[in-house]
Amino acid sequence: MQRWIEAARPRTLPLAISPVLAGLFLALAQSGQLAVFTALATLIVAGGIQIGTNLHNDAADFERGTDTPDRLGPPRAAAQGWFSAAQVKRAAHLVFLTSFLLGLLLVLRGGWPIFALGVTAIAAGYAYTSGPKPIAYGPYGELFVLAFFGIAAVGGTYYLQTLSLSAQAVTLGIALGLPAAAVLLLNNYRDFDTDRIAGRRTLCHLLGRPAARVVYAVLLVSPVPLLMLGGLPLRGWPLLVVLPLAALLIRQLWHTEGRALNQLLARTGQYQLALTLLLGLGLLLEAW
Repeated sequence: MQRWIEAARPRTLPLAISPVLAGLFLALAQSGQLAVFTALATLIVAGGIQIGTNLHNDAADFERGTDTPDRLGPPRAAAQGWFSAAQVKRAAHLVFLTSFLLGLLLVLRGGWPIFALGVTAIAAGYAYTSGPKPIAYGPYGELFVLAFFGIAAVGGTYYLQTLSLSAQAVTLGIALGLPAAAVLLLNNYRDFDTDRIAGRRTLCHLLGRPAARVVYAVLLVSPVPLLMLGGLPLRGWPLLVVLPLAALLIRQLWHTEGRALNQLLARTGQYQLALTLLLGLGLLLEAW
């Protein structure tokens, strides 16, 4: 059980949960109401799709030969021999199916737009490391993260609560998607050499490591002015609290290599969650 939990990579869950929380905060601040059951179901479905993607990624990378003994990231279940690739894939299918079935309850509230969004999200989870041109093996992974862990997650959550979609929700989705994209960029930065040997050509390979460090800094800092100037109904001063943390993370990237980047990856995910919670504080202060 401990190995299955580790295979699910629970440390990545903030990436799925943060944009859902952001959508809930915005909906609550604007409407003064919260559909609690819908909110909980949205959180569970989003987390399930994240876990399913992680498991499928584990098996697919092993089958492609990407996960080697030289891998710098945390251990993977198939590569470590904890489970066969087939077992990990079956677990991924089960998690995706469970998320789909629970998502049908959300469709009862949100209708066909939510059905289409959920099916697309699950399909993207498979396509991330599968198919003739996996998303993870090209330079568009960060755009994928921005779209699904930002715009789609925030916008879908907001729609489920309000049955409408606003420009403010889209702006919020972009802002929350940027630090999520920074997590993937950093992941590919860490695996730069092993990914190149495996045939992956990510954005980091196109930019080179020095430029990737600059892009990482932009992805961390730019959400703050975007949120403060994007027309959202919030008091912006709480967001300023994350800027020293962003500066610390950026500095650490310039002085960190190898497996030590795993800790920086975790802190980057925590940065996104901190940004979300401070955003919620600013929205609620303005509303009340």
